[in-house]
Amino acid sequence: MGATRDGDQSICLRCGEAGGSVRERGRISLMARYCEKCWNTLANEMAEADGATAAPRFELDPDDVAWIEPPVCPECGASIRVYPTNYGRWVSLAMVELPAKDVPEAFRWRLTRLPARSLIPADIVAVRVRGIDPLPSEPVVPAHSMMCVPDWGEP
Repeated sequence: MGATRDGDQSICLRCGEAGGSVRERGRISLMARYCEKCWNTLANEMAEADGATAAPRFELDPDDVAWIEPPVCPECGASIRVYPTNYGRWVSLAMVELPAKDVPEAFRWRLTRLPARSLIPADIVAVRVRGIDPLPSEPVVPAHSMMCVPDWGEP
């Protein structure tokens, strides 16, 4: 039998580069080993396909006790929820959950708690629902783009 490269875990799966920027990527279950360049290319392609093109939410000061309003959509003025995806990009989601039967496949998301050592969830990420279709009555979070109706003002 010939030698395999199983033991060498520092090789990018896309370009074959070996080096310091090659590491496990992804936030929930580590997706695969990629170099920085290949990972950014892949994550940007996934974000474009999923519609995950929102700007990252601002960092909160843990000592600030001021009331925080949810961000609003610049197109329609509705409140939105902005969450990171499992591949490190950001998506704007609707404020409500709907049954899967009412949300087209391309707009279905779920919010998932990241595993942590404590019982208190450290972070929540948005994951596109794909592969296995949810039951028609199962709740999903629609992408805000599905519900966005631009307010162009009155004629």
